[in-house]
Amino acid sequence: MTTPRPYKILIDGVVQSFHIAGSGPVCLVHAGGPGFNWMYMRMPLLEQTMTVVYIEPIGTGESGLFPDGDYSMPRYAYHAHKIAEHIGAEKPYFLGHSHGGFVGLQYALDYPDEIGGLILHSSAPCMVPELGMEQTRQIKLYAERWPDRPEAQDALQAWMDLGSGAAQDSESFLTLLGRLLPAFFGNYWNLPEEFKEWKDNLNFYLIPRNPHTWDVREVLYTIDTPTLILVGEHDFNCGPRWAAEMDEKMPNSQLYTFEAGGHMSHVESPKEFTKVVNDFVLQPIQTKN
Repeated sequence: MTTPRPYKILIDGVVQSFHIAGSGPVCLVHAGGPGFNWMYMRMPLLEQTMTVVYIEPIGTGESGLFPDGDYSMPRYAYHAHKIAEHIGAEKPYFLGHSHGGFVGLQYALDYPDEIGGLILHSSAPCMVPELGMEQTRQIKLYAERWPDRPEAQDALQAWMDLGSGAAQDSESFLTLLGRLLPAFFGNYWNLPEEFKEWKDNLNFYLIPRNPHTWDVREVLYTIDTPTLILVGEHDFNCGPRWAAEMDEKMPNSQLYTFEAGGHMSHVESPKEFTKVVNDFVLQPIQTKN
């Protein structure tokens, strides 16, 4: 597996880092959180068929910070668009995971004529209290599916601890994340060999961000960009409810569900994940009637 080539540019005075690997059609990849290190999104199999541009989101890793703390979706989308301009990518694909999918939707809204395809990986069309309530409901169902697994029960408790403000810095968040991690997978006890290395590279940056809400459900019908919506059947974080709503409202979308999958299908089912994405890139979607 080759190491992605690192790059840095200045966007309005802020350092923006990104990494490029592979060859083929350009695909911008945006991590979630917000705050996760980009490396958890490494997709070596996809790099065999696409030029994958891993964005290191502002506020993480080698990228800079927004001094005003305004980490809004339009600003994330703007930075992704400036990266595409810098590397000369015309109509790149955009693959966003979780919060990265929020950015992808904003990108398609803000730059509708400058995106070739949108891949929403375990994502949702809003960041409002309703999303948090659904996450809590789903993680309780997750714990019920694994009643004899102590790790599953502790993952539920970790979610509750997170909600009560137990994580005050990046270190304490990572500790909680380690306990919560089993819930991100359909079957945490049956993961590929590569999972250990993936877990070792997991990192998170907890920085001050101005609180804000974001909701594009009422304008999803305006996004004509060909869109692939990916979701794990048992994703507690951004599950089938949100995927179905996006697919229903978006005129040029298709939905694919990973059977018994969780929030990290690119890790849990990398071959299946890559095939679905490649099929989408090779066979454009027909607009729904």
